Amino acid sequence: MTPIDLGRRALIKQATAAGILALPAATALSGCATSGGNNTQQVARGEKSAKNPLAVNEGAGLDVVIFDGGFGDEYAKAAEAQYVAAYPKTDGKIKHTATQKIQARLAPRFNGGTPPDLIDNSGAEQMDFGTLVAKEQLTDLRALLDAPSLDDPKKKVRDTLRPGVVEMGQFDGDEVWVLYYAYTIYGVWYSKSLLAKHGWEYPQDWDAMLKLCEDAKKQGIAGWTYPGKYPYYLPFSLYPFIAKIGGREVLDAIDNLEPNAWKHDAVKSAFEAYHELQAKGYILKGTPGLDHVQSQVAWNEGKALFIPNGSWVENETKKTTPRNFDMAVGAPSSLDASDKLPFGTIWASGGEPFIVPKNAKNPQGGMELLRIMLGEKSTQTFIKRVSSLSSLNGGTEGLTLAPGLASAQELWAKAGENVVNPRLQDWYVRLQKEKIGTAALGEMMAGRLSPKECMDKCQKFADETARDDAVRKYRHR
Repeated sequence: MTPIDLGRRALIKQATAAGILALPAATALSGCATSGGNNTQQVARGEKSAKNPLAVNEGAGLDVVIFDGGFGDEYAKAAEAQYVAAYPKTDGKIKHTATQKIQARLAPRFNGGTPPDLIDNSGAEQMDFGTLVAKEQLTDLRALLDAPSLDDPKKKVRDTLRPGVVEMGQFDGDEVWVLYYAYTIYGVWYSKSLLAKHGWEYPQDWDAMLKLCEDAKKQGIAGWTYPGKYPYYLPFSLYPFIAKIGGREVLDAIDNLEPNAWKHDAVKSAFEAYHELQAKGYILKGTPGLDHVQSQVAWNEGKALFIPNGSWVENETKKTTPRNFDMAVGAPSSLDASDKLPFGTIWASGGEPFIVPKNAKNPQGGMELLRIMLGEKSTQTFIKRVSSLSSLNGGTEGLTLAPGLASAQELWAKAGENVVNPRLQDWYVRLQKEKIGTAALGEMMAGRLSPKECMDKCQKFADETARDDAVRKYRHR
């Protein structure tokens, strides 16, 4: 280790119990959900065949709810059209709802025993997966995963998926409760053209990051921005940074709610590094008051160089991204030469989680729509429409990829085995978003908490969850 490395290391060290929803305001809706009541009369199954391996009722309707966020809902409508083509008697019988209010729209339906057949459970108001699983509200998707794939009947659906996707849908057994349809590359997003205009390069270590931010500040450009109203975006670059410094076992300990996991030296170093961005004035002024759209617009306008985000950002910002912006994503910069994992380590995992409720009227139809979505035609539609990879391992052949997506795919390919997948955000949604993301990291980056205070607060929140016997716990195997 060089003296510079030693100097840098010395300077920068570092579900709601009552019911189905993540937010406390929704706990009053939980009574019916916990009782396991089902007011839905499920449709009769159809005849199983090579063309209909899930025994779909070919004339039954289908009720689909899609999160209308960064990916929109047009890709789902295209898949629904394929469903109707495969089962013509369903024409006019597909109810399609697009909303950002997943909890508000669906809590009464779950609690009343009449949920939809397929749900894209995503966004700021997603339902808590851990609670849904614990309350036995979901359909085990292994029947879908073991069915023949749409394009090659000799392959099971599970054998066509990217590594780790099936495991992400598991919680504490072999059952698979969630199918993550998108494949998300998280990291530090930037404009190649803006860096090139000033003769800058993406910083591969933290000293270079600070130097670049200082140079940008002299040019009237902030180093970073982020959605201050939703600061749980910060972990999209912060968590892989922690893993890079201390190894993936640090994130595993955090996910496992282990005592003092948040007090690891790698966490301390990462928190102090990010706090340094704030302390030196490298965060865009007013960022704590910005939502995800406002922060992305400011970034598109060149007011800040970097923003932590996922690969949905290219589609979500397409109306405000300037021509020749040349969007790209970078891996977290190294802290110093003693980092446990190499530069290029990233967080990549399944995204856009789909669930089929146990008490759905037509669960076979919900799974069949997912099987269609995981076919090559639907996957290519998804890639072209929303500029994101899907969980199908392939589908990009013959396509011209948008700059951000091309960058994300290249970054993933280069990462090889150096890919991490923290589970806190899907095992403990409320802990991740409301507490650690907002009440701790958000406060630190707004300058209202020191790194040590933030670490203590994160550990306090994790310990409270660990002690709560009403919250089902999950662990890395």
